[in-house]
Amino acid sequence: MSEQLDQQCVNTMRFLSVDMVQKANSGHPGMPLGAAPMAYVLWTRFLKYNPRNPDWPDRDRFVLSAGHGSALLYSLLYLTGYALSLDDIREFRQWGSKAPGHPERGHTPGVEVTTGPLGQGMANAVGMAIGETQLAARYNRSGHPLIDHHTYAIVSDGDLMEGVGAEAASLAGHLELGKLTCLYDDNYVTLSAGTDITFTEDRAAHFRAYGWHTMRVEDGNDLAAIAAALTEARAETRRPSLILIRTHIGYGSPEQDSFEAHGSPLGVDDVRKTKEKLNWPVEPAFLVPDAALAHFREALGRGAKDEAAWNERLASYTHAFPELASELQRSLRGELPAGWNADIPVFPADAKGIATREASGKVMNAIAPKLPALTGGSADLDPSTKTALKGLGDFNPPMKPGEDIEGSEGGGWGYAGRNLHFGVREHAMGAIANGLAAHGGTIPYGATFLIFSDYMRPPIRLAALAHLHVIHVFTHDSIALGEDGPTHQPVEQLANLRAIPNLILLRPGDANETAVAWQIALETKDRPVLLVLTRQAVPTLDRNRYASAQGVRRGAYVLSDAANGKPQLILIASGSEVGLIVAASERLQREGIAVRCVSMPSWELFEALPKPDRDAVLPPSVRARLAVEAGVTQGWHRYVGDAGDVIGVEHFGASAPGETVLREYGFTVDNVCARGKALLA
Repeated sequence: MSEQLDQQCVNTMRFLSVDMVQKANSGHPGMPLGAAPMAYVLWTRFLKYNPRNPDWPDRDRFVLSAGHGSALLYSLLYLTGYALSLDDIREFRQWGSKAPGHPERGHTPGVEVTTGPLGQGMANAVGMAIGETQLAARYNRSGHPLIDHHTYAIVSDGDLMEGVGAEAASLAGHLELGKLTCLYDDNYVTLSAGTDITFTEDRAAHFRAYGWHTMRVEDGNDLAAIAAALTEARAETRRPSLILIRTHIGYGSPEQDSFEAHGSPLGVDDVRKTKEKLNWPVEPAFLVPDAALAHFREALGRGAKDEAAWNERLASYTHAFPELASELQRSLRGELPAGWNADIPVFPADAKGIATREASGKVMNAIAPKLPALTGGSADLDPSTKTALKGLGDFNPPMKPGEDIEGSEGGGWGYAGRNLHFGVREHAMGAIANGLAAHGGTIPYGATFLIFSDYMRPPIRLAALAHLHVIHVFTHDSIALGEDGPTHQPVEQLANLRAIPNLILLRPGDANETAVAWQIALETKDRPVLLVLTRQAVPTLDRNRYASAQGVRRGAYVLSDAANGKPQLILIASGSEVGLIVAASERLQREGIAVRCVSMPSWELFEALPKPDRDAVLPPSVRARLAVEAGVTQGWHRYVGDAGDVIGVEHFGASAPGETVLREYGFTVDNVCARGKALLA
């Protein structure tokens, strides 16, 4: 390979990116101009991928965490032969384009994760590296390295500054993820200024303290030095690697080394000056020299050859280990094995009942042995969230002789363990779970208290946007948690999470609803699912008297009805308040009032029903409706209408025993009955 062709290829990437931004009159030209050399070396000399099959399981994963530089990624995808045409990238940032402003998984072939909110992609990459490491430990056998790939990310100053990046980097170092490499576009410039006013720490030392292997490349245009650093990173197997590459934002342009190169088109005159500076023809725009395209398209042959070799390894592995091969391929396809739900418990009626978090733990541990793809953990809260998978080991570096980790779940599993310990890192937990889901082969879950969903709303939103199958278990779901007080009592969180499109939130009312909710969570493939569970015990309803908990699948269902099927009043509740409306309805029925009880664990599933089915649960003719939920009332009025009422929590909680707080906030049978009768007056 000649230096002249290398330079031509790098400049092809640079000016496809510049021309995209200029034509759209929108975008970020500075990062592609500076970072093109590192991306070029990675994609042409190290990255393992097949553009004709973007989902090949043993490909290397590439994450552009600095998602504002999306034009650089689209240039690479087009040049290397993915299903993204030159016409597509000419429509950068336009309506219906396959090249949106920031990379979107599922929208553009070859985009692994949705990035742009800084730090998220870096944490996704950690999740992908965990996914590769765990699957390799569980399925590889001597002489059969079936799972053997790397994860690479290009990261920016912003990725390193954001807290989620720091959380994820800390965990990655602890876990010794040696197949993770981050190339740091170290250009000394942020969106609004130089890093000298906000980010002057020794980044290399910081990452070494995390347990990373660090290297420096002093000239971001030195292709040989970049290649040498990547070679060294691949040789380092016990630590993740950070390569600090000194680049120049807006390289070659009049705005070089200025924040003004970050997020605005260069303009016609400066595009011309930049091309002249770098010896590139001013016209035509979107120029792709034949020699450069031919070199990039060599990726097609390499990729086909690499995938063919892997298919041969797969055939050999399948012959030697047919059951393991079947299990792995099923997991990679996202399929549930036959009988996965055979041992889910049915909970007997019990007036005292159990907390839905307790029921959830029992259900998880009935499912996990039959569902090898299920893996996850909590933000240092397993004893409270009840989400440990018993006897299935901890994901951690293999213990050295004589070592023991206090509190470990099963011990001795090393990287094959299925319990992930995220530490007190909710934000990273959400983003890492997204990376695991995007990698494939696992069904990841995370767990924390509902109040701390505030820390992880960004990755939940991105999971919904990217259609990722991630499960989040949120316990301690209301003011009923009691003495910890308003700092820990969620009030507005349910409304906040329900506002996110393309997710399912389930707040089951008892143990059997919880069992069905878990089945829904595992069967749902195209969006995140949130399970919202109680700390306190709630009654387990007698399903011989009340409707089957399978009604949860409809989002809302008639739990009990007026004797003649013609209610005067409808009581609606989710979660722990279901038991409350059941008790109130029994009193009202004794007083001669015809009452229908509706359990509504999921607004999203209910809204997906045809209107006649929704009307069968909430008949328009019955206008006296009372909803009861221990959270803000926002959103409930769509279900109770202008003639209905809502018992909720419109201010913060209080520190006292949970029963006291509930009583003082009006969550009593007396108050429900009084408010219900007031609607009939």
